[in-house]
Amino acid sequence: QVQLVESGGGLVQPGGSLRLECVASGVFFRLMSMGWFRQAPGNQRELVAQITWTNTTIYVDSVKGRFTISRDNSKSITYLQMNRLKPEDTAVYYCNTPSRTLPWGKGTLVTVSS
Repeated sequence: QVQLVESGGGLVQPGGSLRLECVASGVFFRLMSMGWFRQAPGNQRELVAQITWTNTTIYVDSVKGRFTISRDNSKSITYLQMNRLKPEDTAVYYCNTPSRTLPWGKGTLVTVSS
């Protein structure tokens, strides 16, 4: 059974940091590209970071230099380290393949507010 489970969200002040985790099960993780998406209220779900199976990373401009995506193939986990968070980073964060081929998980809510 294919499953994605995200965790690590929470309430953080502007300028703070969080690390998100996504555990994948039922997939051949080590040969898959993975991505982190986010969806703010009233907005479409957008891909903000992705990592290939060779560890090449790509980021959207709005998070470049602040977010870092990484992976642990031995545990089938994709991480998103988020630093210098801004209120506009507030969203529900999801993981999936960049082409969105897996069933979506429930996501994890990140709220950046003072």
